[in-house]
Amino acid sequence: MKLSKGQKIDITKGRTINRLTLSFGWEVRQADVSVDASVFLLSKDNRCMRDEDLIFYGNPHSSDGTVVYAQDGSGKHGTLKVALSSLPERIDRLAVTVSIYESVKRGHTMNDVTSLYVKLMDDASGEVIASYECGADVNNETAIVVGELYRYQGEWKFSAIGSGFYGGLEALVTHYGLELEQSEGMAEVAAAVEEVVEQKPIPVVEETPIRSTIDLRKKTVEIVLKKKQLTDVVARVGVVLDISGSMQQQYRSGIVQDVVERVLAIACQFDDNATLDVWIYDNEFSRMPSVTEHSLQGYVTKQILDNPFVHKFGRNNEPPVMEDIIRKYTVEEDSDTPVYIIFINDGGVQRSIQKVITRSAVLPIFWQFVGIGDSSFEVLKKLDTMQGRIVDNANFIHWDRIEHVSDEELYDKLLNEFPQWIREAKQKRILR
Repeated sequence: MKLSKGQKIDITKGRTINRLTLSFGWEVRQADVSVDASVFLLSKDNRCMRDEDLIFYGNPHSSDGTVVYAQDGSGKHGTLKVALSSLPERIDRLAVTVSIYESVKRGHTMNDVTSLYVKLMDDASGEVIASYECGADVNNETAIVVGELYRYQGEWKFSAIGSGFYGGLEALVTHYGLELEQSEGMAEVAAAVEEVVEQKPIPVVEETPIRSTIDLRKKTVEIVLKKKQLTDVVARVGVVLDISGSMQQQYRSGIVQDVVERVLAIACQFDDNATLDVWIYDNEFSRMPSVTEHSLQGYVTKQILDNPFVHKFGRNNEPPVMEDIIRKYTVEEDSDTPVYIIFINDGGVQRSIQKVITRSAVLPIFWQFVGIGDSSFEVLKKLDTMQGRIVDNANFIHWDRIEHVSDEELYDKLLNEFPQWIREAKQKRILR
């Protein structure tokens, strides 16, 4: 079975597989381009808890021998063997990655790599269960999260991800929660960034990591806005965060905090006050304090998780929070300025949102729904074909793991239909 990006497949369900082999292959355009595969052994909160849980060329096997990586002398093939039936319970998923060695130092990117594939095989019989050709959607990145092996209802599944990262293996290391400085075994990985760190030391102050990241993301948004001819657009931006029961892991692991930061980068470019309006909802909703760069750090923990007055982790009910958004922008703060709402949801949307969207088509509000997780999203998938609207004022995009989506892809998809809505809204005199 040939997998496509985003596709999932059962590995152990219906099969007796105790040991899985992942066989990698690639070609390089230049002889000095060095490519390696690696795997991060992750807990339920998607974090690598200790250095030895990163399996790569500097640490080719786990301490218990359940995961082993080897690469042949040609440097164009790698093999990862995983004893699925023997993995400790603390390991909930395995992020399988490919990266370019010393990418920062040598100036190599995934443009220098071709024909990248992975085959999943039953180690005992040699049967190929599935294959995935990845890398077509990345170019200037220096690492790829190829896919994930993960536990689901007592079985193992594989998800084809194919998302690119900048910064090579070291970027993946920090993304999954490890610290480069704390392990001698990580010295080879850290070598690629030591020169940059020495040349431009980062002051050790509380908000430096947040500000550094948001500044990079604002620049990425600016590039996307230029590409989509949106640099002259002024808009008010809001984000709506699903806080129903199924979202607990995303809140606890920091995924939602990261979403807030990524959306704030858009608000900083669109909104004159560089302010992002925030709502959360389950079967109730709360209009939260707006967030800026100064209040970003720890926002989700301080304002949402630790707030005893916020209703959390119930069932989902979207129309009431949508009505409050309409009330804020058309009654309380009535203006001709377009409103761009990014609505985060992990499934189970009420069908009655269609009535709200249809009724609001005459208003200066664009609804960008973002599905995360592996729900079916039947209601949201029908938004583009809804009838009875003066303009198409809603769009839906979906990622299983939004935390693996590069900023470039995220902003490109988020801002894909917004320009068309602005043009149509102006033609219909909804906007000036």
